[in-house]
Amino acid sequence: MKLFRFGSIGREKPGVRTDDGAFDVSAFGEDYGESFFGSDGPSRLRAWFVNNGKGCPRVADSERIAPAVVRPSKLVCVGLNFRGHAAETGAQIPSEPVLFMKASSALAGPNDALVLPRGSRATDWEVELALVIGAKARYVSKAEAPKHIAGYVLHNDYSERDHQKDRGGQWVKGKSADGFAPLGPWLALPDAVDAFDTALWLSVNGEPMQRSSTSDLIFDVPTLVSYISEFMTLLPGDVISTGTPAGVGAGKTPPRYLEPGDVVEYGATGLGSARHVVRAPESA
Repeated sequence: MKLFRFGSIGREKPGVRTDDGAFDVSAFGEDYGESFFGSDGPSRLRAWFVNNGKGCPRVADSERIAPAVVRPSKLVCVGLNFRGHAAETGAQIPSEPVLFMKASSALAGPNDALVLPRGSRATDWEVELALVIGAKARYVSKAEAPKHIAGYVLHNDYSERDHQKDRGGQWVKGKSADGFAPLGPWLALPDAVDAFDTALWLSVNGEPMQRSSTSDLIFDVPTLVSYISEFMTLLPGDVISTGTPAGVGAGKTPPRYLEPGDVVEYGATGLGSARHVVRAPESA
């Protein structure tokens, strides 16, 4: 069973994907947010669907796929966490995870258009494995960390490099534009994903850019959950994005950034794929 959300912006509904198709589970009465994940929602939904799934409407292929979770309290990202990516940027391997925040208002659907922010000259791509917290985490050990994970989801940590580096040297400004945090198409439960060896790929206009696996992570998923919980309380539904592999635009010679009309496609083992058409900034 995979969890997904669908519908127009502001009118999203919860859904379930099984081998038999995609189903609207609005009758379950809960969307995929903090209260759902904090009350063992996936297990409760699984049991409910066994008894009620036959009466659930099917979701049409034409429906917009929404972000896989309701907007969380926070989206924590990890920088320079692939050995290959650190090497292509000329950075040293970090001794501790490099953390930054991404505004939750940046959430988008996996196939929504990517509208460049005003003044953008260097918007870059970063395919990543993200995880969703399933139980409140504060000072948890590495051994306990998996108990706090509800599932995994595909993420693209879009980044405007000029805003990230040259507008005060504060990363969050380059990471938080509207649409810069697409999540989905679905949330896969933990037993369906090997977080230690998940293949990741990304292409732009059909040209391969990123090809790697989470086996190249410097800090693995349990380490990240434990480490981050030392500095902040992780609430159910919060998202942690684990870092991107080599192949970003900023690492190329010369750098290659997104322009209107570009098509970005990416995916990960067990987490599906996503596609974004890049559009020009909106006028004032």
